[in-house]
Amino acid sequence: MEAAILSSRSEYILNQSDFRETPSRSHESKMAEETKNTIALLNGLARRTYYKEDEITDEFLKSQIYPDMSDEEFTRLVSRFSGLMKNMVSADMDFNQLEAFVVSQMKRREGALTEDQANALRKFWRSHKNKIHDTLVVNTNWNNGLKQVSWRIDVKSQSKNVDQINEPTAIMELQLQGGSTKNTEVVQFEMDENKLLSVLQSMKDIESEISKYSQQ
Repeated sequence: MEAAILSSRSEYILNQSDFRETPSRSHESKMAEETKNTIALLNGLARRTYYKEDEITDEFLKSQIYPDMSDEEFTRLVSRFSGLMKNMVSADMDFNQLEAFVVSQMKRREGALTEDQANALRKFWRSHKNKIHDTLVVNTNWNNGLKQVSWRIDVKSQSKNVDQINEPTAIMELQLQGGSTKNTEVVQFEMDENKLLSVLQSMKDIESEISKYSQQ
């Protein structure tokens, strides 16, 4: 596969410079070659698995990163780091959890991570944690999502019911975004004081529940 085919992408550009170390990079960076190669492998696997760049095959990754490695050894390496990445993503690990996970992998009796491989996982996760999370959210959100909420308070000057004149009313505007698309729908409605108080209380209850579970 020619690198030029992939370099046309505007996002997550992938070309040979993503995988191979150039002399200038070697001078500027102190990372060991194993760390760089592992990061390159993780980047390629993430782009194929989570960013849906299906053209990044095992053969392409091997030719660009580990051309001298046997096919059998490379297959084991891909399986190993694919599994590690899957664990990190499925748990949406924060950086403290990642560190504990990496240390446990370094202490394994068989197939323990090297220090360079551990550093590669740390660097990779710092760069891709949020990107992967956002991508998964978009890909798994089939229904409309709330993009933005705005509101204002008006005073009614006209009403069928005289008692409602000069009563404050909340004008709500919701911007809804549909699933994986960027189409936005705007919904507007009014609420009287009692309904507004009820909504505010519900929001406080939701916030309280989120705070309670996030502290566990």
